[in-house]
Amino acid sequence: MKELQHITHFYFIGIGGIGMSALARYLNQQGKQVAGYDRITTALTVKLEEEGIDIHYTDDYNKIAAAFKNKDNAQVIYTPAVPVDFGELVRFRESGITTIKRAQLLGQISRTMTCLAIAGTHGKTTTSAILAHLLYKSDVNVTAFLGGILEEYHTNYLCSGTDVMVVEADEFDRSFMQLDPDIAGITAMDADHLDIYGDVATFEKTFHDFAHLLDGKKLLINENLDLNGIKVGLESGDYKTLNEVIVDGAYHFDLQTPQGSIENCLLKLPGRHNLSNALLAMAVALEYGANPEKLKLALASFPGVERRFTYRIDTEERVVIDDYAHHPTEIEAVYQAVTEMYPEEKKLVIFQPHLFSRTRDFMEEFAQALGKFDKVGLLDIYPARELPIEGINSSVLCQKINALDHAPEITTVVEKADIEEFIQEMGARIVLMLGAGDIGVEINKLTQKWADA
Repeated sequence: MKELQHITHFYFIGIGGIGMSALARYLNQQGKQVAGYDRITTALTVKLEEEGIDIHYTDDYNKIAAAFKNKDNAQVIYTPAVPVDFGELVRFRESGITTIKRAQLLGQISRTMTCLAIAGTHGKTTTSAILAHLLYKSDVNVTAFLGGILEEYHTNYLCSGTDVMVVEADEFDRSFMQLDPDIAGITAMDADHLDIYGDVATFEKTFHDFAHLLDGKKLLINENLDLNGIKVGLESGDYKTLNEVIVDGAYHFDLQTPQGSIENCLLKLPGRHNLSNALLAMAVALEYGANPEKLKLALASFPGVERRFTYRIDTEERVVIDDYAHHPTEIEAVYQAVTEMYPEEKKLVIFQPHLFSRTRDFMEEFAQALGKFDKVGLLDIYPARELPIEGINSSVLCQKINALDHAPEITTVVEKADIEEFIQEMGARIVLMLGAGDIGVEINKLTQKWADA
């Protein structure tokens, strides 16, 4: 695999993905020639095209400019979601062009800057976004590749320079083992992606392998993790919160560090999981050497990440909260946050399970987490890369929830076309819409319709 400086042309298969688009923008800004394919036009692909990147939307090798087919100075990047028999990918390989996964390109880039990596089953998008915002606002020359859209910035790619790189270290397909991190944080190690790893022990071993990449460097870890590193926690650790109070849904606290206390910190995100994410981001930034007072000011202005406890509607009549939660632990965190905000009100959740394998592997845990809400609507499972698994569907999950000792008032399967009617029938003011599939499309339809009403 050639080093980056020897490659002039980069072609992305799946260029509109949240991770791929950020890489494409970075290379384009570095003066490289960038083009790509995606299945559909989205806000991200439109942004790329506005920046001069050529994109087409059919699997057609003949539409690709000849310069991207030169094996001496061109490279093709694809994601694990691209089928091995995808036409353009097959033709590139037959032509002898170097084809690499997105994670390998991230690894190449991580060797050109000081790399700050955030890993973890949950919270890595929010934590890395907070870290990027902290450094950006603290006048650090930072390039950030994010797995979500930063509110107010309206981007998944932030760049004020190339001294420091902030990146999500993704455990899927052992992708994070491609990185060369100088400082890393790990938020959580709850089992996931068992369709890839097979069992929990293999999954956890991968995190231990990632931790070993930091041998002799700085590894910061959540207080509850069984790893060696600098402990960060809400209850205990080398970095921890003190004097924590909640005012109007915002956390006010002091941050105890190995160097002393940073007083009167403010985080305007609800939920203790977000406080934990912010604490880890602050700790990584401080270990890097950023200015504590600048970091404190920056934290108070963090705007949030789209689809991470995002208020889509917030009125006297209705509150609609949108979240990417697709794992039982994440659903529990959302429940804790919304209960903290609205302790006395009934809460309706509409959940779209993501992947047949994940639904199968965590069926009981999903039932327990969703069963805490007052009313539950389940959409059909979003398959993503998978084929159906016999006996695994939303109706089975519905039965599991209804069988709980303290079951919700109602749990039922809902068709997408009936979501609005279902919400109206349930009569709950607090509505949460959760999932990592295409539920976001339905949320956009609903909120637009209600906004126009």
